[in-house]
Amino acid sequence: MDMTQARAQVREELAHSGFANPNREADLLMSAILGRSLGDIELDHLLGRSLASEDINSLLRAARRRARREPLQHLAGQAPFYGLDFHVGEGVFVPRPETEVLVEFALNFLRDSSIPAPLVADLGSGSGAIAAAVATQYPDAHVLAFEGSPFTWPWLLRNLRRLAPTVNAQFGDWHERIHALAAQQPARRYACILSNPPYVPAAQIPADPEVRHFDPEMALYSGADGLTDIRRIATTAAALLQPNGLVAVEHTEQQGEQVRALFTAAGLREANTEKDLSGRNRFTWARHA
Repeated sequence: MDMTQARAQVREELAHSGFANPNREADLLMSAILGRSLGDIELDHLLGRSLASEDINSLLRAARRRARREPLQHLAGQAPFYGLDFHVGEGVFVPRPETEVLVEFALNFLRDSSIPAPLVADLGSGSGAIAAAVATQYPDAHVLAFEGSPFTWPWLLRNLRRLAPTVNAQFGDWHERIHALAAQQPARRYACILSNPPYVPAAQIPADPEVRHFDPEMALYSGADGLTDIRRIATTAAALLQPNGLVAVEHTEQQGEQVRALFTAAGLREANTEKDLSGRNRFTWARHA
């Protein structure tokens, strides 16, 4: 089978799966599974190049899974984030590009503050994206990654061992673990507490099938208003940040005002909401007094 025939089969498989642009999705799938750029896929199609039988089988199996709206990152086995490739699959939240803005903001804070050996927490670390990005970009930081899901935990360990072995992974309820560690070393305070927490209100089921069916519920929903975990983060930040330390959390574009109010009520100062790469209000930060 040549590339043109394979491409036609993949496009046919995805044609009735609800994609806005199924042909584009087919090419992205072929690129991910074959490890070739979109330009290479187009060139192979124009030249009528043949595919090895094992590549054809892998491609058609992946197309059937993608037609059921399984995330492309699951099929590829990895997702890029801040220049790193994270292993992902069932049981772990796939990192999104918009969270890179939160990481960049935190890194700028660390660079500007010049805090020696800053302690940084990533609450609900998931794949380890935030923790690994901070640790690799700011090696002086001591980064702790907190994760409470037994299904996500193996993914976190796998990614950290490969990408950021200096990160200290902590299993269990984030808030209980971080306070337990603080009780053991009362003098230690965090320069940064960062999180892409669950923030979807319980009744607001996401329309996107990839999110609704494949992202872990524990990583999506957080109480009736979506703010249960962020309330706990605000309290934790007020208790455990060092003076002028930073807390920053991702949220929906409608929740900025509420998150600022929660941070302020907890005793934090300068609460501000920032935009992501699409111009949406997607994360809020504050400073310790």
